[in-house]
Amino acid sequence: MTSDLQAKPARRLVAAVLAALLPVLLLCACAGNTNAMQDGFYTAEAADFDEYGWKEYITIYVKDNTIVTVDYNAKNASGFIKSWDMEYMRVMNEADGTYPNEYTRGYSEALLNRQNPDRVHVIAGATHSHTSFRLLAKAAMAQARNGDANVVFVDLTGAQAA
Repeated sequence: MTSDLQAKPARRLVAAVLAALLPVLLLCACAGNTNAMQDGFYTAEAADFDEYGWKEYITIYVKDNTIVTVDYNAKNASGFIKSWDMEYMRVMNEADGTYPNEYTRGYSEALLNRQNPDRVHVIAGATHSHTSFRLLAKAAMAQARNGDANVVFVDLTGAQAA
């Protein structure tokens, strides 16, 4: 009978400790993966136009922590899209063996498939764009992790020298 009396305070102490820890454990479980991306559209854009008058941007759409669409391109001050510029395409294709409509789709598709900008390989002739693409994609994905749908502006001036 004496051991039963001593056991009751110990049981109460264990029950009190468990009751105190339960909300903490539930909070941790509900928080989930803090690296997870939240559903929505996220855009990262170059802070400035480059020396040729283009400003690169990327918009990703995230659903269930997965990038499901990618729009990567560049626009000029009037809003004209670089991959629509047929003269630019002709000149760049002759000089570099690729052109904006080709490499923007290639980089976008690679991000969809790999879900990681660091695993997107360089397309020959579009090295500078690859560096910009990776920086913009990382910035958009950071916005997705934070659930911040505001456009983030990225300084790409040093990236062009890479």
